[in-house]
Amino acid sequence: MDKKKIILLFLLFLLLPPAVAGALEPPSVTARAAIVLDQTTGRILFSKNAYEQLPMASTTKIMTAILAIESGRLDETVTVSEYASLVEGSSIDLEAGEKKTLEELLYGLILQSGNDAAVAIAEHLSGSVEEFAKAMTARSRELGANGTSFANPHGLNDENHYTTAYDLALIASHAMSLPKFREVASTREKKISWTGRPYDRILHNQNRLLTMYEGAEGIKTGWTTPAGRCFVGAASREGWRLISVVLNAPQMWEDTITLLDFGFNNYAWETVVFAGQKLKTTAVRRGIAEKVNLVAQENIGLPLRENEAQLLRFEFNVPNVITAPVRKGQKIGILNIYFGRHHVAETPLLAAEEVKRRSFFSSIAAFFKGLFSR
Repeated sequence: MDKKKIILLFLLFLLLPPAVAGALEPPSVTARAAIVLDQTTGRILFSKNAYEQLPMASTTKIMTAILAIESGRLDETVTVSEYASLVEGSSIDLEAGEKKTLEELLYGLILQSGNDAAVAIAEHLSGSVEEFAKAMTARSRELGANGTSFANPHGLNDENHYTTAYDLALIASHAMSLPKFREVASTREKKISWTGRPYDRILHNQNRLLTMYEGAEGIKTGWTTPAGRCFVGAASREGWRLISVVLNAPQMWEDTITLLDFGFNNYAWETVVFAGQKLKTTAVRRGIAEKVNLVAQENIGLPLRENEAQLLRFEFNVPNVITAPVRKGQKIGILNIYFGRHHVAETPLLAAEEVKRRSFFSSIAAFFKGLFSR
């Protein structure tokens, strides 16, 4: 290579933003499909075959739990059917006719991955497994998981039962936004009643990540022969939560730790807009003041690498002029934040102060003042 080309390449390198120039070495995982993303913004930090539709085994039960919690019926009593008691695979040994609260079944579902608990929940909430599966698929669409189809509440193999790593991360992100789900998923051991016996069932959480990884919070294991080993994980550090998914992962624990380490070690949570921060002004018609300051309603942050903040783009959706009166705290517009072309966050813009309407005589005076000042 001649000297001129070397100099040109060097100059081009200097002109590149540091975040672009310093490419990350992607993590190596055994999983067929994998992803790690920020729960709050959904920013994907790493993915591998993240949109390939695959079976997901018992990670299915995350959606089953979501519907149970969102039903608002956890204190209801469920009578276990014979069908539920006989379902194959992992169970909490429910017996036909046994009565359990929906909350007890929720713990059995998540901690010990009870297929019998999953069916009992489905039948109680929707009348049948088939109807509940339809509700699961519909809810997944509402969460943006459009590549997912549920045929049952437990994850046993079915050709119409599949998801993607990305979709499962979206579902898990929503689950971890529910306080009750976080409580259940992080519980190490739970006692629930055992009808007709002088002792309780003791449920042990099968999620080994809770003891293996700093800040681990959950959430669900899975395994069938067609799906392989599957796991959805979550961990928080200094209030920042990452969600990881591995599907068909021979080394699912090692893969999960690799993904979470990749996120926490290479990114940091940065607040880019602060609640109450003055960001813009807009004109006020017929007000005692000619303009009003607009402030962010809430903090906005996202995971960034060093120097990546320069890639953020801020778009203000604000009217050029508004009419008085204006209340303090009144929503005036919206700030949208983009990372490159991707929308990552938004916050309402509020009036920072009150602007009262001018009186009739003040309006006349202002009119003549403007007229004679021309």
